[in-house]
Amino acid sequence: MIRATFERAQQIDGATTPIIVTNADHADPIEADLGASHGATLIIEPVGRNTAPAVAVAAHEAIRNGSDPLLLILPSDHVITDEAAFVEAVAVAAGQAAKGHLVTFGITPDRAETGYGYISVGEALAPSVHRVIEFREKPDAETAAEYVASGTYLWNSGMFLFRASTFLTELRKLAADIAEGADRAWTESSRTDNRIMLGHEAFSAVRGESIDYAVMERTSSAAVVPTNPGWSDVGSWASLWEIAAKDDDGNVLVGDVLGVDVSGSYISANGRLVAVVGVDDIIVVDTPDALLVVSKHRAQDVKQVVDRLAADDRPELEAPK
Repeated sequence: MIRATFERAQQIDGATTPIIVTNADHADPIEADLGASHGATLIIEPVGRNTAPAVAVAAHEAIRNGSDPLLLILPSDHVITDEAAFVEAVAVAAGQAAKGHLVTFGITPDRAETGYGYISVGEALAPSVHRVIEFREKPDAETAAEYVASGTYLWNSGMFLFRASTFLTELRKLAADIAEGADRAWTESSRTDNRIMLGHEAFSAVRGESIDYAVMERTSSAAVVPTNPGWSDVGSWASLWEIAAKDDDGNVLVGDVLGVDVSGSYISANGRLVAVVGVDDIIVVDTPDALLVVSKHRAQDVKQVVDRLAADDRPELEAPK
C-alpha cells in the first residue's frame, strides 16, 4: 500500500521526491518495497507521536533548503481506485493552498458510515473548493444518517494540502508545545544518506496529537475540496472486506478456511484450520496469539478491545518481534 501511495503521488504534476515519516522497524521494508532508485527521504521517528508532530518534522525537511513548497499529506493505508479524479482534486486544491488555506479532501458519502469523521461544508471559496464550517468526530448511526441525508457533510479523508510554512505557523499558534517539541527534535536530528533520525529524547517528549485535533479543527483557514476518487480508508476489518475480491457468497476467505452457509464475511486463518458455520456478516481473524470474532457491523468497536488490552497490560497488544 505504501508503494501504491508513492506511485500515486508521482502522477501529480510538479511532484518532487516524497518524504516518508516512519519508524525504525519499518524503514528497511519500505525501502525494499519501493526499490533501490526510489529517491525518497525517510524521517525516522523514535516513538509514535501521531500525525501533527510527523507533519511538522516533514515540513521542516521541506523548507530546509530555503524553499517553501506545497505539502500533500497522504496516509499510506488508503485505497484510491480513480486516480485521475484524485489528481484532478489535488490540482484544484493547489490554488487555494498557495493562497494560504489548509485544504483537506472531503469524500462524498454513499452510506451512513460511523467509522469516519465528517466535514460540514460551507460557502464556496472557488469552483469546487469550500470553506470548512466544522469537523465532526465519528458519529453514532443515527447522527451519521442525518449527516448523509442533509447533503452538506463529507467524509474526512485525512489527506491534506498546504504550504509548509503555513502549517508550521498555524501549529505554533494553535498547539505551541507540539511545534516547539518538533522543532527541538528536528534540530537534534542526524542525517545519514537519505535517512533522518529525529532526536530521541526531544521527540519522545512531544505531545502526541493528530493533525485534525491540533490544527484543522481549530484553524480559521480550513478549506475542503469535495471529491469521489473511489476512496477507502482501510482502517478496519470491515473496510478490508469492502475492497477485497469476494466469492459468490460475498465472503473473503484467507488461508485454510472452511465456511458452511456463511455469507458477507471476512475470515482469515493463520496456521490452522478455521471452520465457520451458519453465520452472516461476521469477521473472524485467527492469529498465533489471539482470535478475533466480531460482527462486521461493529468492526470499528475493535478499538475497545485494544483499550482493554492496554489497560490490562496484555502482551497481545504488542506485535511479536
